[in-house]
Amino acid sequence: MQARSHPLGVHPSPSGDGTANVAVYAPGLEEVDLVFSRPGEGWQRLRLDGVNHGIHYATVPRPRGAGPEDLTPQELARDVCSAMPRGTRYGFVPARSHGTPVEDPAQEPVLLDPYGRGLVRVAPPADVVGPGPDAYGGTYVSEVVAQDHVWQDDSRPAHPWRDTVIYEAHVKGLTMLHPDIPRELRGTYAGLAHPVMTEYLRSLGVTAVELLPVHAHLDEAHLTAAGLTNYWGYNTLGFFAPHAGYATRAAQEAGPTAVLDEFQQMVDALHDAGLQVYLDVVYNHTAEGGPGQRAYCWRGLGERAYYRHDEHGNYVDVTGCGNSVNFADPQVVRMALDSLRYWVEQCHVDGFRFDLAPELGRDEHHHFTRNHPFFVAVAADPVLQGVRMISEPWDVGAGGWQTGRFPVGWADWNDQYRDTVRGFWLSGQRTMRRGGGGGTAGRLAGAMSGSAELFAPHGRTTLASVNFVTAHDGFTLYDLTAYDNKHNEANRENNADGTNDNHSWNHDHEGFSPDVRVRAARAATARNMMATLLFSQGVPMITAGDELLRSQDGNNNAYCQDNGLSWVDWRLTPFDRSMLHTTQRLIRIRRAFLAGQPREFPARPQDVVLNWYASSGEPMTADLWQTDGVRALQVVLAARGGTTAGLFVLNGTESEVTAVLPAFEHPAPVERVPGDHAARGRAARDDDAAVAGGSGTATAASPSFRLVLATDPNLDELTGNRWHTGDTVTVPPQSVAMFAVV
Repeated sequence: MQARSHPLGVHPSPSGDGTANVAVYAPGLEEVDLVFSRPGEGWQRLRLDGVNHGIHYATVPRPRGAGPEDLTPQELARDVCSAMPRGTRYGFVPARSHGTPVEDPAQEPVLLDPYGRGLVRVAPPADVVGPGPDAYGGTYVSEVVAQDHVWQDDSRPAHPWRDTVIYEAHVKGLTMLHPDIPRELRGTYAGLAHPVMTEYLRSLGVTAVELLPVHAHLDEAHLTAAGLTNYWGYNTLGFFAPHAGYATRAAQEAGPTAVLDEFQQMVDALHDAGLQVYLDVVYNHTAEGGPGQRAYCWRGLGERAYYRHDEHGNYVDVTGCGNSVNFADPQVVRMALDSLRYWVEQCHVDGFRFDLAPELGRDEHHHFTRNHPFFVAVAADPVLQGVRMISEPWDVGAGGWQTGRFPVGWADWNDQYRDTVRGFWLSGQRTMRRGGGGGTAGRLAGAMSGSAELFAPHGRTTLASVNFVTAHDGFTLYDLTAYDNKHNEANRENNADGTNDNHSWNHDHEGFSPDVRVRAARAATARNMMATLLFSQGVPMITAGDELLRSQDGNNNAYCQDNGLSWVDWRLTPFDRSMLHTTQRLIRIRRAFLAGQPREFPARPQDVVLNWYASSGEPMTADLWQTDGVRALQVVLAARGGTTAGLFVLNGTESEVTAVLPAFEHPAPVERVPGDHAARGRAARDDDAAVAGGSGTATAASPSFRLVLATDPNLDELTGNRWHTGDTVTVPPQSVAMFAVV
């Protein structure tokens, strides 16, 4: 079979004759040799004698003595053949004269295949005592894997974007301490696929699991030197290979094909539970670090093509990680696109969150453009249609903050939403405790309404906003309420790492407090932030463990803490259980509300009803929006053509507020919202029943408001009761009450 320069990587020749086609983009090398070792054989060398615009390619013949083959399309789909069978280890080296012996890559490192589906460490770093499995300086080879998994997810979950609730989690950290998952499965793909975990996620109510990086990755050199590891995994060594360290020991011992199969079984199990799978991907930089560090792959194949450089030949680093992948090179764009397609087609992934995403949209002058060829290609690719694309819309280069400016069809992590919610519920409380007014509610109202000022100017709707209060980096939800300052000493960087801009408040006691009043106040603030998140327009994201009040002891940059500090602790206190119960109820209420809205809601702003009222029940005025200390308000959310409406009453003051429920005329007939009966175990009272805690008289035509949740435990006891327009409800300080308009 004649060799071809495409596709890149190692694949059976299309003729099915048992030979293999090998192609690698190596523009920095004049000639390239493939070195490979089939299972049970020694190392061989083969010149890639075809060259096409920097792509070196050749046909690998069948082994000696192997007869001709005629592979069927189904056999070709396994992506292996007799020339390069499953388990074949290989790499690339600059060409040497014919007949030169091939050294074992454990002694003479090779360059990895950028398209390699499997990675194997063949030697640990020589100068490190007791190195971990991902320690910097190890020696690796690529390995051929077989696509043998038989998929069971014929009907993959396809949740509408507006109904999506994202759960950001770490494969290892989510299950490592779970007592009901078998010990040998904890911290692995198989552990995440275990029925105990999938049932927990179903009961929580989330619809998608967003996994921190699962691409093969390495520890950074400074972490290895300090005896630490890169727990988060934002240091990619292979864009096509799942990280072997998250597989069970049995799968790791069986090799990369078994690791891939375990990952695919996890996706199958999550899909069977109705959960989509999103991957956090790191295409902006690689594990090769800055100039002068070891060449594992791209640097040795052609660093001027794979990495950004200025006109003087110096690295341009807009990631803060030593290098930046050069998305001005068409072959680099192709590599990223091929990787995305691989994870969608072969691993059935449903979406991606792109780390430091502006870097991917920088042109040859390193300027961001939302019309970058990468974004255009993603939008036009038939394989990627319907796949969720989420940006982390900032990097550390000039012009790096791009929230709201990504292309139509993408969604952005909304950092302004994060800071606004924290500022209202945390910084504002601290200011009031010190005698100040606490600011206004105007910014919070804008954030809850979908941050139109960020997205609308670029033709995007509220669904482009991924709302979050916490993420993997930064304080956990609980730690936001317990620490004024970061405590990152365990990272061995003299507490210099991690942001100092946390918008947190410790409720006047730093760290753990034995005072039940302090702990109750912190839990209440956490409930308020979770309620705000799940009521807001946009797509909410919850960080794993926040629903359990997980703490990292004030560490807001636990990227190198692969231990109990980062893992989810499943030993729950009464406060933890209460937070879990509240989060489950909030997600159910959100789902019930959305079920009563038109299919287009809230993508058509003209059909969204969003009415803001003061605690007096009168519409908010410009003066009230601008008055320091006006932190109690009400908002009715509905849609033209919808059948449900909700009222959110918010008291961000230090005193209880007597809220007058507003007059509201629904723009369409209203049916009873499903509400939260199952969670509270009580039926709603009739319209003419006595209303505890309220007063006033309603007309037959006025709507009634049924309490479905309150973040204050005492008011929450009244869930199921009804009030009418003009009635008053006493809302405790620093709390939220949610009503169904019926």
